[in-house]
Amino acid sequence: MAEREYVYPPVIRAMKGAFRALDLKIDVHGADRIPRSGGAVLASNHISYLDFIFAGAAALPSRRRVRFMAKKEVFDNRISGPLMRGMRHIPVDREAGLSSYRQALECLKSGEIVGVFGEATISRSFMIKDLKNGAVRMAQAADVPLIPVVLWGTQRLWTKGKPRRLWQRHVPITVLVGEPMYPKKGQNSAELSAELHARLSALLDEAQSTYPDKPSGPADSWWLPAHLGGTAPTLEQAAEMDARGRGEGENGTEKKTEAEAEAQVEAKATAEAKPELKAEPTPDTKPETETEPEAKAEPQPEVEAKAEPELKAEPQPESEPEAMKPEPKPDKAAASAATAAKDTTPED
Repeated sequence: MAEREYVYPPVIRAMKGAFRALDLKIDVHGADRIPRSGGAVLASNHISYLDFIFAGAAALPSRRRVRFMAKKEVFDNRISGPLMRGMRHIPVDREAGLSSYRQALECLKSGEIVGVFGEATISRSFMIKDLKNGAVRMAQAADVPLIPVVLWGTQRLWTKGKPRRLWQRHVPITVLVGEPMYPKKGQNSAELSAELHARLSALLDEAQSTYPDKPSGPADSWWLPAHLGGTAPTLEQAAEMDARGRGEGENGTEKKTEAEAEAQVEAKATAEAKPELKAEPTPDTKPETETEPEAKAEPQPEVEAKAEPELKAEPQPESEPEAMKPEPKPDKAAASAATAAKDTTPED
């Protein structure tokens, strides 16, 4: 008997109410390709902070709920955390990705749909970036279909480096569900990921060419890709911006823009930890204490000498070698799972 859910259904109803209030024109095509039962990996493009909402909407006609993989910081946030846990989404810890990978496999094998953003980060160019292999490997390991999904128009509401426009009305949102892929164990995951990339790119071309809206003027062309006449960066320019944003650190202007955009969805714990690390005065205070004459006083050796017998009397040296014995080397299957877990780790 399926476990009853108390959070996901009201969240879905609230989202539908918001869509109606804003008159968002959500057009879903191919929803019948989402299976009504059994596990599946839903692999979506990533152009907005709200993509999980609209990608999940693709499964609603089949009466399915998608468990999305999202970075752990989202679950640590006091606002979004309880909602994410209540909807049974899957936290991804970059330092321990194997655990989240195994949790995703358990969901798939128990008949759940798991949502993955294979690009890991939001695409500033609004084109399909290079994909990680995690989505393919999970579908192979769980022997479930891999379903490509493309979103278009969501970037107009809230995307990286741009102000939030959550209360815009009458914005068209396109959701295209592609033909399922059926990866099998033993197939080359890199080749399968390349095929997934090609399918997502074809779906994105279709979504862009049939989208009912056009920019209202030059200032509004930021959400259109460069090859379609918009002012969004190219894939190459976007890659440079991402690299520069990672390198600028805390004082970079681009980094500040991203932090403002993510503050409502992602955890504040990571941002708060950075100033604490910088506030440590250790390098500056050491020279001062060394120059003070009192610091050279002799009583300290006596204290240390008295403490030494107590340390030697403890039986810890005999028990430590047993605790320090090297753990057995992981087998090839565990190493492969760890690699796949790394490939599913989102950065944004």
